[in-house]
Amino acid sequence: MPNYKIATIPGDGIGPEIITETVKVLEKIAQNFGHTFTFTEVLAGGIAIDKTGVPLPDETVEVCKQSDAVLLGAVGGWKWDVLPGHMRPERALLGLRGALGLYANLRPAVLHDTLKGACPLRADIVAKGIDIMIVRELTGGMYFGDRGRKETDLGLAAWDTEMYATEEVRRIAVTAFELARKRKKHLTNVDKANVLESSRLWREVILEVAKDYPDVQLDHLYIDNAAMQIIREPSAYDVMVTTNMFGDILSDEASQITGSIGMLPSASLNKDNFGMYEPIHGSAPDIAGTDKANPIATILSAAMMLNYSFGLDKEAKAIENAVTKVLESGVRTGDIMSDGMRLVGTREMGRLVLEAL
Repeated sequence: MPNYKIATIPGDGIGPEIITETVKVLEKIAQNFGHTFTFTEVLAGGIAIDKTGVPLPDETVEVCKQSDAVLLGAVGGWKWDVLPGHMRPERALLGLRGALGLYANLRPAVLHDTLKGACPLRADIVAKGIDIMIVRELTGGMYFGDRGRKETDLGLAAWDTEMYATEEVRRIAVTAFELARKRKKHLTNVDKANVLESSRLWREVILEVAKDYPDVQLDHLYIDNAAMQIIREPSAYDVMVTTNMFGDILSDEASQITGSIGMLPSASLNKDNFGMYEPIHGSAPDIAGTDKANPIATILSAAMMLNYSFGLDKEAKAIENAVTKVLESGVRTGDIMSDGMRLVGTREMGRLVLEAL
């Protein structure tokens, strides 16, 4: 009987609530399919600052390294906004990505048929469907580059450096091409090669890697045009690959055209398909502890974990089918609520997914 070790990081805000429901779903999957999942809970984010004085304790990193995958809730909140940058809860995310070598961030933006009414786009656009996989480079670029401040004739100035090395681009390109090959064989590279030298190198490497994937159609968009095109005609895109900062922005935009950011999962992978799995929404401190959070994004993140890190495709599909069944029954949390649907809270939504399994 396979035994998988999973490090859980509930984190802050609604994190503990959505992780609790997701662990229940994974336990049900283990029961149904004859697996064993061992969960070890560790600290990161604001709660780690409160309890240990740092956003990412060494013990957390060590437990994650000894696990087969990491399941993360959310970090951050108003309480810690006054702290300096290096002590903010969000530094835990950067620290985990760096320490675990998680360079490939996969963010699917899928519009469920039952949620088409929640999409803000025109009906004729929605009718064509939305199923985009955004592949975001996660450990390079501006978020990890040199930064600083200095006095100038115009006053205090600050800078952040965007830099990419050939191998950083090559490995994320390979990830994106491999995904495209398994989907619709269409990859769109998003950069700013008309202005940025880092983007020019980025595109050169993408074009070089493309020679190994003649079966995949490759095209290119500048980031400003890409932001427009996924609103204008999202059905025209399959897999999109881009830099850390551009991917951060583009994936959040894509999430909104699917109806709710509370529905979308993500995976952050290293070269061995070890991954950290988390919903793309934030900690939502305004609704923490009120049983209003949507646990579906986290539950679907667990399905991605079963698929990408454990190779348990049937089990992952079982979770996805259970979520679809619940949505088709007309049940909704507040973020996806519409007329004629039944409003439920976090715990009830989790229970219904369990029941569907």
